[in-house]
Amino acid sequence: MQITWDLVKAKSNRLKHRIFFSEVDQNEQHMKKEHDFSKGKRGAVIKSRGKTRITIHLDDDVISAFRIKAEEAGRGYQTLINDALRQHIFTTGTPLDSKTLRRILREELEKS
Repeated sequence: MQITWDLVKAKSNRLKHRIFFSEVDQNEQHMKKEHDFSKGKRGAVIKSRGKTRITIHLDDDVISAFRIKAEEAGRGYQTLINDALRQHIFTTGTPLDSKTLRRILREELEKS
């Protein structure tokens, strides 16, 4: 796969989005016209330790409430969900199924 660098378009996009960096102008002058990504790999370059990306389906009202709670606390909503799950695991020691997960999240929301 070949990617070409269009210097004129790059400058136009920077102006359009009001990005004014003198460093960028200097770096663009030294940019190659073409880059070879044939040996490139998809995904994160550096794997994170201790976290795994998953996809789960939660009720809309639960997500909405955690987002509101997170905004008030100045933290990420996923972090708050993770904290609620961690608290449940270490206090009860019982495994989580979908019913238990929903109950835990609702209990956390009622506390706030």
